[in-house]
Amino acid sequence: MRIRIDHLTQYGYSLPVRSVIQILRLTPRSTAHQSVIDWRIEVDCDARLRPFTDAHGNLCHMMTVDHPVESLTIETIGQVDTTPGSGVVEGVSEPLPPAVYLRPTPLATADGAIADFARQAMGDATRDPLERLHTLLGAVHTGLRFDTGTTSILTDAASAFAARSGVCQDLAHVFIAAARSQGLPARYISGHLLRQDGAELQEAAHAWAEAHVPGLGWVAFDPANGICADEHYVRVAAGLDYRDAAPVAGARYGGGLETMSVGLHVRPGQAQSQSQS
Repeated sequence: MRIRIDHLTQYGYSLPVRSVIQILRLTPRSTAHQSVIDWRIEVDCDARLRPFTDAHGNLCHMMTVDHPVESLTIETIGQVDTTPGSGVVEGVSEPLPPAVYLRPTPLATADGAIADFARQAMGDATRDPLERLHTLLGAVHTGLRFDTGTTSILTDAASAFAARSGVCQDLAHVFIAAARSQGLPARYISGHLLRQDGAELQEAAHAWAEAHVPGLGWVAFDPANGICADEHYVRVAAGLDYRDAAPVAGARYGGGLETMSVGLHVRPGQAQSQSQS
């Protein structure tokens, strides 16, 4: 399946900003189940982009703008071919051992309520780990309501769980915190989803989780949709929580008040046709 992605991030400033430094985690890597056909990042001003690989193996760019600007637009355009993988993550750079992803973080720490929820949902620790994770996936999907108006990017797993609602980021954090509380490494994934309901225009990138299963490796779980990630998903970045995998993060000097808007178009791509003579 070929998926085409157009991702636009626009910043506006009430006063000219003097300089900007951003880390862009916008570029996917090719893996066993996704092949990057073409990909580019365009900035609407004179900016420097320096590629690097972070501690989680993500392909990142350090973007610097060292002259005054009143607005800033970052556009990502690309196509990726995907194949089914039953949720199993293969061919991914793994610079860190799975045990690192047992570490609690401010956005993905299990409080008492999440720990109790995980124990009840996942049952006896002697059960097959993959079966327990699928049970947890269903419990988070049905137990929390998808709601775009109740949380922010700073909402932690405990707060989202207490409200029993949130967006894909929040459900991923709850799943991760619950899995870690049961001794199963889990991490946060940001990327894109080709929706099967035909909604090509989206408000933000998608988020899901991966959990490590002994003897099998990493498996991708999407609690927002209650399924394992398949060929409709494009994996971009991984981390302990959202902060490690945020598409754009950084700092600026000056600029007064800042506004930001995101536009995303995810749609089926068209494979090149070969002419025959």
